[in-house]
Amino acid sequence: MSSLIRPEENAELSDELVELDPDVFSHPIRRDILHLCVVHHLDCQRQGSANTKTRGEVRGSGRKIRPQKGSGRARLGDGQSPMLRGGGVAFGPRPRDFATKLNRKVIEMGMKVALSARVKEQSLGVVRSLEWPGYKTKDLQQRIEELGWWRTLFVTGHDQIPAGLDRTSSNLPMVETIRAADLNVYTALKWPRLILDLAAVEWFEQALGKPQVAPREYKL
Repeated sequence: MSSLIRPEENAELSDELVELDPDVFSHPIRRDILHLCVVHHLDCQRQGSANTKTRGEVRGSGRKIRPQKGSGRARLGDGQSPMLRGGGVAFGPRPRDFATKLNRKVIEMGMKVALSARVKEQSLGVVRSLEWPGYKTKDLQQRIEELGWWRTLFVTGHDQIPAGLDRTSSNLPMVETIRAADLNVYTALKWPRLILDLAAVEWFEQALGKPQVAPREYKL
């Protein structure tokens, strides 16, 4: 288990190992489940705000442009007709919701598959804590270069992102920090590397792992 803090600052963390729940981090890879979760996420991100005015919404008079008969030309109604320039739009786009529904268990399985794929690709790391002692971006940038952790998403299991890491990483373009509760399948697949703290590992194991069934007690 690597450490975000330099070994000389916290030497006891350099050679530790962490045991991961195989039900969460060693799930069979299902590309179809990942596809469903990614499409579901992208559909929910669509705004659907395209809107055109119908002939009833276009401003103008309702007077008939010319008589029905006698001119030898085509019949026309008012100036809001879709056949005329500046008129309404026939069958144009209206505001709509593109969001699709997906079962919660499918989304949970998708997160298991995404984490398991990262473990299989050796692109998932675990650190004891994501606390960063300094507030200078230069120091964090130097440490990330030493570890080779560019294009990395740091995931914490705490309710708040560590202040030091959040403040120093905000100016780094290829580094981002997120809470485990806010992580989704699309984001987990988008970043080439994930770094989890122990709190995030425990959060995923509790949220996605098999529930622990207490043994029944029988009264004699």
